[in-house]
Amino acid sequence: MVTRDTAWPPGTPCWVDLGVEDIGKAKAFYGGLFGWDIQEGPPESGGYCMAERDGRPVAGIGPKMGPAEAPPAWTTYIATADAGETVRKIREAGGQVVMEPMDVMDVGKMAIAADPGGAFFGIWQARAHSGVQLANEPGSLTWNENMSRDFAGNKAFYKAVFGYEYGDMSSEGFNYATADLGGSPVGGIGELDANFPPEVPATWSTYFGVADADAAVARAQELGGSVVRPAWDTPYGRMAVLADNQGAVFAVVSASGASG
Repeated sequence: MVTRDTAWPPGTPCWVDLGVEDIGKAKAFYGGLFGWDIQEGPPESGGYCMAERDGRPVAGIGPKMGPAEAPPAWTTYIATADAGETVRKIREAGGQVVMEPMDVMDVGKMAIAADPGGAFFGIWQARAHSGVQLANEPGSLTWNENMSRDFAGNKAFYKAVFGYEYGDMSSEGFNYATADLGGSPVGGIGELDANFPPEVPATWSTYFGVADADAAVARAQELGGSVVRPAWDTPYGRMAVLADNQGAVFAVVSASGASG
């Protein structure tokens, strides 16, 4: 278990939120799946809700942004000490800034970008809201990974922007590495190779811890979700890829396999 009340180190995936058309449906699904206590923010938050476990923020749920045809999706936010400087580095490294840095009330400053491989992500400069305050427990964030068809290009991009070093975990026919800060992994980066259908988009994937991956799969289906990839065993825990009751994709991993 990891608890934290202060800002995460720059370069660390520090927050995730879900953009959907029907917040009520999302609250019912994730509250039923993870036991989240989901509270709507003040009127100026525009309907944004905070999901908590044991009184600690673990994720956000808000209205879907962007074009109407954009699917519901989870967004990973990477911590920064200076959003403006990080946006400058994103542009210099070949990324695109989709939303310029903006203040979010008194809680922080955010921006949205896309890497050269096409995956969207956010950056978060913490003020009152530091990010997730509970991790690596059932019902909380355990891992974030970037998957694209430009493995080498994205590695270079994230090194230039966030200073990542990489720990190679590739196997025959599959390229994957941990993204490391100070010698410790904070996320993963991998390649969508020819085994992935062309329609699979580049993305930052969100993994939540669960006590039992198979039970989580069954419960997600009971709540109106669907299975994208059935549960399978890995050296890091039993995992499954799911879609919620509005189509947003996320993964679950048995908490015993959660990374620290």
